[in-house]
Amino acid sequence: MLKLSNVSHIYPNGTRALDDVTLSISRGMFGLLGPNGAGKSTLMRTLATLQTPTKGQIRFGEVDVIGEPEKLRRTLGYLPQDFGVYPRVSAYDMLEHMAVLKGISARNERKAAVEDRLHQVNLWNVRRKAIAGFSGGMRQRFGIAQALIGNPELIIVDEPTAGLDPEERNRFHNLLAEIGENVVVILSTHIVEDVADLCPQMAVLAGGRILLEGAPLALIEKTRGSIWTKMIDRAELDAYGSRYQVISTRLFAGRTVIHVLAETDPRNGFVAAQGGLEDVYFSTLAQARRAA
Repeated sequence: MLKLSNVSHIYPNGTRALDDVTLSISRGMFGLLGPNGAGKSTLMRTLATLQTPTKGQIRFGEVDVIGEPEKLRRTLGYLPQDFGVYPRVSAYDMLEHMAVLKGISARNERKAAVEDRLHQVNLWNVRRKAIAGFSGGMRQRFGIAQALIGNPELIIVDEPTAGLDPEERNRFHNLLAEIGENVVVILSTHIVEDVADLCPQMAVLAGGRILLEGAPLALIEKTRGSIWTKMIDRAELDAYGSRYQVISTRLFAGRTVIHVLAETDPRNGFVAAQGGLEDVYFSTLAQARRAA
């Protein structure tokens, strides 16, 4: 169990990136959903012991993450949003080097660990290929392989599917789902579908604060009857925005589909939306902006 208690972080320029974040995260996939600039990467770096929060407590089991960062690092796997590798080195050699850094000193044990991970992420056939020649999806799978070296109990992945094509994204989802069965995996993303597809528990982070937490299916159920939809001409959008609390828009067949938040039927051609995690997310952000 990973527990965060009143974690805040203020940068030297006065920016409050995290504001009293309190969370309890158990084994399995946990989705941290939020827009760009929400504080997600700051929180991930803090959990990965790359920076110390201004205040608060973080514990992973019996480990005091802030006071004993080395203990957490022994059981941590981390795939940051942008991770650098030596591009001319092969996947096998780079993964072996990472295994040494993780403290796997015995040659046979290291060989077994490297080969197991390459098979697990489906990179065995390109193990001798330089990482520079990998596609974006292959690089992300390599990133997961290096994060899994040493059998970590806590795995952090930050925006892992950004820029992947649908096929690679689906492959990556299957890999994360397999990993998340036995350890704590935190998936930080601004892509709603990633959380909807993978995570039985989630939280929404915006402005450095936790706005919502729970099981996606339960959160979706709570929005039923309060989200309404209608197709309009794009030229009408400003007028509807002044009359209704529009939480999202999208184009369909050249027209604009709007979703609005309303406790009762707004009539005027609106119908109840089927509801999904995207509606939960956008309505949460809209309510937070309105309160501010």
